[in-house]
Amino acid sequence: MATTFPPLGLVESLEPVTPDPPVWSRRPVLRQHWSQLAYFHWRYRPDVVQRLLPDGVRVDTFDGSAWVGLIPFEMRDVRIGPTPAMPWLGSFIETNVRTYVFDAAGRRAVWFFSLDVPRSAIVGVARSVFSLPYRWAAAEHVVERDWHRYRTTRRWPRVSSPYADMSFCVGDPIADEDVSDLDHFLSARWALVTARRHQLLYGRVDHPRWPLHHVERVSIEQNLIQAAGLPAPSGAPHALYSPGVDVRVAWFENVVATTGAEPTLPSELGR
Repeated sequence: MATTFPPLGLVESLEPVTPDPPVWSRRPVLRQHWSQLAYFHWRYRPDVVQRLLPDGVRVDTFDGSAWVGLIPFEMRDVRIGPTPAMPWLGSFIETNVRTYVFDAAGRRAVWFFSLDVPRSAIVGVARSVFSLPYRWAAAEHVVERDWHRYRTTRRWPRVSSPYADMSFCVGDPIADEDVSDLDHFLSARWALVTARRHQLLYGRVDHPRWPLHHVERVSIEQNLIQAAGLPAPSGAPHALYSPGVDVRVAWFENVVATTGAEPTLPSELGR
């Protein structure tokens, strides 16, 4: 049975945004460490983002806007189930383009438009097993004291070689009591949603509260966001940094279906 999205008023309750994760009671399928993350986010009109989402998923908003993120970081020590970390293959740079959504049950989650990594084997497994839109890319991360530079250029699918060149300086840590509601909205997400054919999948994510820092001297050249089908972002991004957290991801579950038409997936996800 296909999943369809009910009218907004029929969503009984929307999960609150919480800086700490919900109680974990799932069986993890993946364990990993996310390190040296930069969060770059821009405002978008909700309808512009919504048109790229499948039926069954509604764009989440803050201050009347949808938010699209460009997130570079180092993925380290990926482990499947109880197995040890995979040597070489389990550590790599990732740059993802994402937005924030909720499903028909009001559960908040991340929706990925793309995830670029320099490991073709990871791309194959993630696309086939987890139905996540991974792409194969060249990537590097250069660090000089507090200055960071992430660069990525997509190799496959080779449509127009989308790229991102992002540099920034890490500023002072943000005390827990000074983290804004917007900062929590953009970082404290405890699930992801993806789609396999006509079925939406929901995966819980667990990790400690994000330690966040201010970010200074941001410079970004990119067209990864445009490659996802969105207009180029406008203005300076809302920027944050985190040194990282240990993460576990639960086995994906089907989003409960309601009667109706099959979801229409964005054409980019079918490539």
